[in-house]
Amino acid sequence: MSDTLSCFKAYDIRGQLGSELDKDIAYRIGRAFGELLVKEGGAPCSKTVVVGGDIRHSSEELKLALADGLMDSSVNVIDIGMTGTEEIYFATHHLQLAGGVEVTASHNPIDYNGMKLVREHAKPVSGDTGLFEIKHLAELNDFRSDLPKGSYEQYSNLSAYVEHLLTYIDNAKIKPLRLVVNSGNGAAGHVVDELESAFSRFNVPIEFIKVHHDADGDFPNGIPNPLLPECRADTSKAVIEYRADFGIAWDGDFDRCFLFDESGEFIEGYYIVGLLAEAFLQKRPSEKIIHDPRLTWNTIDMVEANGGTAVMSKTGHAFIKERMRKEDAIYGGEMSAHHYFRDFAYCDSGMIPWLLIAELLCVKGKPLSELVKERIAAFPSPGEINSIVDDADVAIERVLARYRNDACLLDGTDGISLEFDIWRFNLRKSNTEPLLRLNIESRGDRQLLKAKTNELLRLIRQ
Repeated sequence: MSDTLSCFKAYDIRGQLGSELDKDIAYRIGRAFGELLVKEGGAPCSKTVVVGGDIRHSSEELKLALADGLMDSSVNVIDIGMTGTEEIYFATHHLQLAGGVEVTASHNPIDYNGMKLVREHAKPVSGDTGLFEIKHLAELNDFRSDLPKGSYEQYSNLSAYVEHLLTYIDNAKIKPLRLVVNSGNGAAGHVVDELESAFSRFNVPIEFIKVHHDADGDFPNGIPNPLLPECRADTSKAVIEYRADFGIAWDGDFDRCFLFDESGEFIEGYYIVGLLAEAFLQKRPSEKIIHDPRLTWNTIDMVEANGGTAVMSKTGHAFIKERMRKEDAIYGGEMSAHHYFRDFAYCDSGMIPWLLIAELLCVKGKPLSELVKERIAAFPSPGEINSIVDDADVAIERVLARYRNDACLLDGTDGISLEFDIWRFNLRKSNTEPLLRLNIESRGDRQLLKAKTNELLRLIRQ
């Protein structure tokens, strides 16, 4: 009889240590992933997977158990040490490997850990592309014992990764900048240090003010998740204290970055998508930009104003990456601060966005607050609002009954999106909780926005 492994989610692996994830389960996941790769063809020990882990205390032992499972499945392992998720994406693609695994729980509580898996060319392994097959094999725990053992090698890919990051900006365009960088005691610090060394070598005038910089699995300053308002104060205070040009804060595995303007104000990820679209299109007009359906008008306006084509995709990294490949899009962005780049194997990065924004500030000669102020005024939004509901489908029907007949556009790409002359909203169910998520925006009318937000919330929470 097979075990049921509850740590497998739709897009990755996440679970509480001890009860849902331990060394034995990590080993079985390695065996299952390796068996899946070997089954697809090739001689024994002909496939190689890169592994890395974040700074949680459990990550190293889980990573080594995973590596043992991979090697016992006749897969070679390259261990690149303590890394962020995007370093695994880059190494998988750059070294032309069969796959990669980052051991990380990102912004989950301290007693959790998990894994993010990719295939060749850093293509995501999700429920639709092999993750559930890996789950089935790991649950069965019935593996071959006659395979030759794969090899194990430790390797640093950091310099190649940082060299690639620097290709996104023109060093000559960078003017003196002072930036607050808050790694949240997560995995970002070693990359910041390497970038700092590179800036020094190439005379790039960027100065870092480092906050909570040292990697520490005890998270003495709290779990790094700047999406939560209570996790923003330290970055904001440092920006003001050191009179920085802007601030950057990362989550634990730094695949998301969050920006603060020169007055310490947090900038919603939605408006950063538009800025990054502009940054790319000013260099490469006529390119396609992918965006999610939750908030759209500002992004579409900026893309079209800069000669590009805006293409909407369902929310979620697997969907965004797939659509980017299909459209050959140069950039894709989600309001949740996930940003994807064609030249980064269509993967998300928390380092590339702030580099591009730094260059854009220098080129335009304006502070960050000024770059977003007009956009926020033109398309105001209160950000995502969550509501706990007894029956999400019934609540959605109530909303549709009220607004369907008056809408200029009804779209079902992800949840429901309804558009009217000067306002629009998206309402979607959470994949993991009994929540409905509301995103709403208007064309410059804050009073209408407030009224419609309250109206919708009364209907949803009825």
